[in-house]
Amino acid sequence: MNILVVLVPAALLLGLAGLAAFMWALRANQFDDVEGSAHRILSDDDLRFSDRHNEHK
Repeated sequence: MNILVVLVPAALLLGLAGLAAFMWALRANQFDDVEGSAHRILSDDDLRFSDRHNEHK
Protein backbone atom coordinates (compact mmCIF):
# COMPACT_ATOMS: atom_id res chain seq x y z
CA MET A 1 0.00 0.00 0.00
CA ASN A 2 2.94 2.34 0.57
CA ILE A 3 3.89 2.05 -3.10
CA LEU A 4 0.76 4.05 -3.98
CA VAL A 5 2.33 7.05 -2.26
CA VAL A 6 4.99 6.97 -4.99
CA LEU A 7 3.00 5.73 -7.98
CA VAL A 8 0.04 8.11 -7.82
CA PRO A 9 2.14 11.31 -7.78
CA ALA A 10 4.42 9.84 -10.47
CA ALA A 11 1.42 9.12 -12.69
CA LEU A 12 0.05 12.61 -12.13
CA LEU A 13 3.41 14.19 -12.98
CA LEU A 14 3.72 12.17 -16.17
CA GLY A 15 0.18 13.09 -17.18
CA LEU A 16 0.83 16.77 -16.56
CA ALA A 17 4.10 16.58 -18.50
CA GLY A 18 2.26 15.05 -21.46
CA LEU A 19 -0.43 17.72 -21.27
CA ALA A 20 2.22 20.45 -21.12
CA ALA A 21 3.99 19.00 -24.16
CA PHE A 22 0.72 18.90 -26.08
CA MET A 23 -0.12 22.48 -25.13
CA TRP A 24 3.37 23.58 -26.22
CA ALA A 25 2.87 21.84 -29.57
CA LEU A 26 -0.43 23.64 -30.07
CA ARG A 27 1.04 27.04 -29.26
CA ALA A 28 4.10 26.38 -31.47
CA ASN A 29 1.77 25.69 -34.43
CA GLN A 30 3.00 22.12 -34.86
CA PHE A 31 -0.39 21.01 -36.19
CA ASP A 32 -1.00 23.78 -38.75
CA ASP A 33 0.00 21.91 -41.91
CA VAL A 34 -1.47 18.45 -41.50
CA GLU A 35 -1.81 17.82 -45.25
CA GLY A 36 1.55 19.24 -46.35
CA SER A 37 3.43 15.97 -46.09
CA ALA A 38 0.72 14.16 -48.00
CA HIS A 39 1.06 16.61 -50.88
CA ARG A 40 4.87 16.75 -50.75
CA ILE A 41 5.21 13.01 -51.20
CA LEU A 42 3.31 13.26 -54.49
CA SER A 43 5.61 15.92 -55.95
CA ASP A 44 8.17 15.00 -58.59
CA ASP A 45 11.17 16.59 -56.89
CA ASP A 46 13.01 13.28 -56.73
CA LEU A 47 12.40 12.72 -60.45
CA ARG A 48 13.93 16.09 -61.31
CA PHE A 49 16.91 15.33 -59.07
CA SER A 50 17.53 11.99 -60.79
CA ASP A 51 17.32 13.66 -64.21
CA ARG A 52 19.97 16.22 -63.21
CA HIS A 53 22.11 13.49 -61.71
CA ASN A 54 22.02 11.44 -64.94
CA GLU A 55 23.05 14.49 -67.05
CA HIS A 56 26.36 14.76 -65.16
CA LYS A 57 27.44 11.22 -66.04
